[in-house]
Amino acid sequence: MHPNVERVAAALAAKGASGRIVELAEPAPTAQAAADLLGCEVGAIANSLVFDADGSPLLVLTSGAHRVDVKHIAVVVGAAEVKRATPEFVREATGQPIGGVAPVGHPAPLRTLVDTWLSKHPVVWAAGGHPHTVFPTTYDELLRLTGGTATEVA
Repeated sequence: MHPNVERVAAALAAKGASGRIVELAEPAPTAQAAADLLGCEVGAIANSLVFDADGSPLLVLTSGAHRVDVKHIAVVVGAAEVKRATPEFVREATGQPIGGVAPVGHPAPLRTLVDTWLSKHPVVWAAGGHPHTVFPTTYDELLRLTGGTATEVA
């Protein structure tokens, strides 16, 4: 198991998560790719997107069916500017690569917003720390695991 996946699995176990990490036959760097591999709606994929909010990392877990409105998010978090983080910024904040960022298992807790649209799905799939891994969870559990704030992000 990849070290990132081990860290995410340990974080999930420590927080009492119900789902376990699943290794996919192919990488799933996009929500659509993950949905295709899992046989679910793209909206049930929880994209883990890291943004740079005035120099601080901000994790937004959004439905794969949405694009994040960064101007709206800036207002929500009280930032002058929210922009897409660079791959280096993402790896520094999460220890994980873009395309495999999990909602947990980071070097330090991240401020997290969780898209309310994910609540429409009984099972939500999130990345497991590597582009080949995902885990099933629920919207309520995702909020609990991350300490995130329920937010309309689109």
